[in-house]
Amino acid sequence: MRSFEEINAIAELHKGGSRAVAALMPELRSRAALAQLGDDRFLSELARRVFRAGLKHAMVDAKWPAFEQAFWGFDPEKVQLMSDEQLERLASNPAIIRHLGKIRSVRANAVMVTQTAKLHGSFGRFIAEWPSDDIIGLWAWLKKQGNQLGGHSGARFLRMVGKDTFILTDDVVAALKHDGIVSKMPTAKKDLVRVQEAFNLWQLESGLPLAFISKTLSLTVFD
Repeated sequence: MRSFEEINAIAELHKGGSRAVAALMPELRSRAALAQLGDDRFLSELARRVFRAGLKHAMVDAKWPAFEQAFWGFDPEKVQLMSDEQLERLASNPAIIRHLGKIRSVRANAVMVTQTAKLHGSFGRFIAEWPSDDIIGLWAWLKKQGNQLGGHSGARFLRMVGKDTFILTDDVVAALKHDGIVSKMPTAKKDLVRVQEAFNLWQLESGLPLAFISKTLSLTVFD
């Protein structure tokens, strides 16, 4: 397994220097900023992630103002009370994406957000306080407690709201294979634990967020 110093050197060589690599790093929110973000914004991004799955992101994003209007600004207290009939009517609204299963997932995830907020003060505080050295545990929690948040959706949602996480893109997995950490896309818990342990070591070595390590790893893979 390479040191992060070696990984970073390859990324800088590939992209043309440290400034070029730094410019590609994702934006993150601080723990305080995440804790203060409204639960309606978390529900909005949960919904956006679900609707983006399998579709062009730009197309979904262009329709998002209509989604905000259709779901009352994604106020989770209101959305969780939507009736089946209301959701079915939304499935015929041409201003949004008319996928009944995904529309129903918004209500299901509103229930998750409100229940979690009652236990932790806010959904944002719950997300903010989850430790980065077990980020795969948060992926698993989102998959179990949420709706249509399996696969890479949990991690991508966390990245969308600015929570520090690595994402197992094809390039990241290729780099992990190179280091002998995995032999294929990790889906089994034991493989995900192995990946988390590797990221924890790189984070201890570098002091960088998981998201920066993840992105740097991806930059070591040549086309």
